[in-house]
Amino acid sequence: MKVRNPRTGKLDYAVDPLGAAEIEAISARLRAAQSDWAALPPEARSAALRALADAVDRHRKPIAEALTIDTGRGAISRVEVESVIRTARRWADQAPGLIAAGQPQGVPTSVPSIETSTRLVPYPLVGVISPWNFPLTLSLIDAIPALAAGCAVIVKPSEVTPRFIRPAREAIAEVPEIAAVLALIEGDGATGAALIEAVDYVAFTGSVATGRKVSEAAARRLIPASLELGGKDPMIVLASADPEHAAGVALRASVLNNGQACQSIERIYVARAIAGPFIDALVAKAGAARLNHPDAASGDIGPFIFDKQAAVVAEQLRDARARGARILTGGEIEELDGGLYLRPTVVIDVTPDMALMREETFGPVLPVTPFDTAEEAIALANSGEFGLSAAVLAGTTEEAERVAVRLNAGGVSINDGSLTGLVWEAEKSSFGASGVGPSRMGASGLLRFFRKQALIRQTGAPLPLAAYAEEAL
Repeated sequence: MKVRNPRTGKLDYAVDPLGAAEIEAISARLRAAQSDWAALPPEARSAALRALADAVDRHRKPIAEALTIDTGRGAISRVEVESVIRTARRWADQAPGLIAAGQPQGVPTSVPSIETSTRLVPYPLVGVISPWNFPLTLSLIDAIPALAAGCAVIVKPSEVTPRFIRPAREAIAEVPEIAAVLALIEGDGATGAALIEAVDYVAFTGSVATGRKVSEAAARRLIPASLELGGKDPMIVLASADPEHAAGVALRASVLNNGQACQSIERIYVARAIAGPFIDALVAKAGAARLNHPDAASGDIGPFIFDKQAAVVAEQLRDARARGARILTGGEIEELDGGLYLRPTVVIDVTPDMALMREETFGPVLPVTPFDTAEEAIALANSGEFGLSAAVLAGTTEEAERVAVRLNAGGVSINDGSLTGLVWEAEKSSFGASGVGPSRMGASGLLRFFRKQALIRQTGAPLPLAAYAEEAL
């Protein structure tokens, strides 16, 4: 299966997607090792995770280089590697305490002679299906806490960005305890479908359309699924906000990683009183952003990782123009040495019926809509099927928060944007079509990989049948 290079457009790599039989063999190997892994004290699993972090650290250069080819951007690839190292160490530090706290012992009940204890029992085998926009991070963001919980894990990264798999495997191989219970496999959609048939829990990150298929397949097998799906994240800029400052926040939150992030701002609602200076500042800042071309080591905006996504964005812009929208800067997909680029694109005169305002864009596009009242802004922000995250900018934190609590979104950034991509401590749900299942953030990110077993102890004399006789009750 040929793989496209996002900077050159050339098919310069290939993967061999695994079939159902191969996945079954891998899952059998992982299951065989999982019981011993789960039997280890949490502190021993944490030590193995710290060793994994050290191994990734030793291999950071080849992994980052592969990610750079996968995605066409360098700095964020290096950030991904560092993020995974920190994630492994963080869960190594946090997991033993969370596991202990989740297993209360000798708890009294309403019946004086009966007490309970709780055991956390890990799912034997977790399957992770991850997307192409942050290939390493989103392959391991679920896998690492699942390992900390005592699960074995099989990960299928996107076939669009598979080059990092091989150097990552080399790092994993240096930690035998982890290598026994963690497998990264190459494959396509059929491989992912086969993976779901082989595991006990599936964690999926990707589009709503594919997420529905994953959910249906998991439901047929009666296994749980955590789904982190798409977003159409709104930003509300209230009249008390400084328009120049707000424009800078909006630009970064919209176009970082070329807008190829689920927490990217894709709709901007600005108070009409400051709409003029806000749009002027946004256009100026957007126009000053630099493409990472021809020098991949400089600039702000990289190529589209997936050529099909560039086509989606181009069609949304075409539809918006046809319906009366005006593009103030950017707006045209540029092919440069085989890569597909789009300069930050500010769009005005947009309407709710446009695809640009209803469907996920996943590109550096900033549609701006003025509003007259906060009530109007809240209604516009809450329109549509998505509810992943949002942002509110105002003159004070208190004013922004009064609006934030009325938004249908799992995580709301206050006086900033896209903060859900920077912190892990805040548990959040995905509202609407943006996903289902427990939060991957906070303690839930670990505890979701356990089933709870209640041990119910009778410390007195068990009741005889006669205690339930008609005459006795």
